[in-house]
Amino acid sequence: MWCLELLVTLLLIIKDASCQWNVWVPRDISAMTNSCVVIPCTFMYPAGVRPYRGIHGIWYFGQPYPQLFPPVVFKTRTDVVHESYKGRTKLLGDLHQRNCTLLINNIGTEHSGRYYFRADLGGANMYTYPDFAELKVLDQPNIDVPEEIVSDENLELTCYAPDNCPDMTPEIQWLYTDYLPDPEFSTDYLEESNTAVLSSTLTFVPRPMHNGQLLGCRVYYPNTTLVYERLVSLDVKCKLQSTSCCDGGQPVVLHCEVDSNPPSKISWMFGDQELLWDTASNISLPLDDVTPAQEGIYTCVGDNGYGMMNTSLYLAVKYPPREPLVNDSMTVQEGASLALHCSTQGSPAPTLTWLKDGELVATITADELSVLEIVEITPRGDGQYRCLAENEHGRASSSLNVTVEYAPVLLEESKCTVVREGVQCVCMATGNPEPTIEFYLPDVNVTINETDGRYNFYTHTDGHTSTGMIKLREKGDRFDNGGPAVNVHCSISNMHGRREQKYMMAVIVGTIGGVAVIAFIIAAVRYVGHNNKKENGNPRQEVVLENPALYYSAVKKDKQNLRKKVLKTELLGSKFNSILEETTGEDGDYQPVGSMAGLEKQELNYAALEFIGARPREGASGRGDDGSNYTEIKAK
Repeated sequence: MWCLELLVTLLLIIKDASCQWNVWVPRDISAMTNSCVVIPCTFMYPAGVRPYRGIHGIWYFGQPYPQLFPPVVFKTRTDVVHESYKGRTKLLGDLHQRNCTLLINNIGTEHSGRYYFRADLGGANMYTYPDFAELKVLDQPNIDVPEEIVSDENLELTCYAPDNCPDMTPEIQWLYTDYLPDPEFSTDYLEESNTAVLSSTLTFVPRPMHNGQLLGCRVYYPNTTLVYERLVSLDVKCKLQSTSCCDGGQPVVLHCEVDSNPPSKISWMFGDQELLWDTASNISLPLDDVTPAQEGIYTCVGDNGYGMMNTSLYLAVKYPPREPLVNDSMTVQEGASLALHCSTQGSPAPTLTWLKDGELVATITADELSVLEIVEITPRGDGQYRCLAENEHGRASSSLNVTVEYAPVLLEESKCTVVREGVQCVCMATGNPEPTIEFYLPDVNVTINETDGRYNFYTHTDGHTSTGMIKLREKGDRFDNGGPAVNVHCSISNMHGRREQKYMMAVIVGTIGGVAVIAFIIAAVRYVGHNNKKENGNPRQEVVLENPALYYSAVKKDKQNLRKKVLKTELLGSKFNSILEETTGEDGDYQPVGSMAGLEKQELNYAALEFIGARPREGASGRGDDGSNYTEIKAK
């Protein structure tokens, strides 16, 4: 836990400090990027100085002298600071208590440098203290690695994380330690000069096979997204008398020399197998094109009848990763869970990385086995998965394909629209296997699919997306019951499911369209008259339209029948079924949608109203006999 200690007690025991300008700040302090840092600060001024209008302070960056215009980090008199410190700094200390502690939030590497404090006691009593605090902003943790790492000797690696932000406490985690023999971890907390550092030490005994291995230190702040990592590669030195290292595929010669009298019988042993022997003072064992199978302990044994001696060495063979072994390509259903395995061999032990379509999808593993677990896979999990194995001598990879099958899903582009030729319905769906699309017209009990050529049925497949389209034309689309197709159902299906979407299409053309337009005209006229009456506040006034333009056309020559249709449309409002009933013939059958039958080549002309300069007319009544509001409209 970070704590901020005031140094008042320490300052009281400093002799003669009260008669001069002094400041105490930590000489070195560090913090991680995007975190915060607190710079402890305590200052003194001569006892004879009396503050004039309070005590103020300024923090400078880089330079202590105001005449050099250094960036202002914080200033008590104003909020004017350098652009890079706006909204980041805050004075935690009380200057009247001689505490000038500074907080800097959301720091970056550009904030690394020296920080100076300047006291302002009013008048000429201003002083910039030459002592400074040097801030180091780190983008990765520090790892203390010995200059020399020797095989079979105890090794300690220490990772450090600064803890100078009061709102966040770091934690340290070591990475890629699974292959280490009996690793030990210890944590320590160091506080010095009011600054704190958290450290974690990793202890183990390296072997020749660990040469080139990666180790990592991760620093993170719980409950935040701040994570920092650093990797180091082990450079393990082998003792010549006991161990030899070589690269695979290259020749190696093991040499053994024995000083004895009489000469000794010298043998080279690999495990329990004797590879070579001779009676001599020395013997050499050549190994051509060394393979990983030849890695192990080799022992030289000397025996002259009066005594025996032996010495052993470990031959470590370095080689690039072998081609990883992965699962066979597979097909799974949406929602299934699966585990992808990747195993390989290499020396040093390779790092394994899982990639999906070229993007990283799992944590890098420093081991010869990596398992990628996918829980409840979705269609997005469909693709190519590649396991990449790497070490300092090369890389290798293997891939597999995961195909995800799922029930069809209707896309937003699916809809019916009115086009010049009539009604066009488009149904788009995605699924695996590709969905089959059918249209159903419930009003006439007709199913439209690829085997039906009456309705301009069209289908297209692109990958896992299928598109179906039909066109119901204005003319000629009559069915056995003589009615129009205004309800359209789209059905999508594959082996994993079936779904249906319903559409309602109201195609108003011919006589129905004319009735709807005239109804709209009457409603618009009454709405304008009613609003003018309310605005003028006189119920006896009626509206006269100056220069109105009324464009109209008759749908049928029989005006009496047209008025009946308008009145009925006005009474029924927007009830579409009532409008359809008005369009029925004497025998009760529906007229065909879009058909021109019954109009005898009469065109549907739309009517528009244009109101210009409406004003009330004196002496005119604005209310009918039945008490309803009305408006007089004149045509120009």
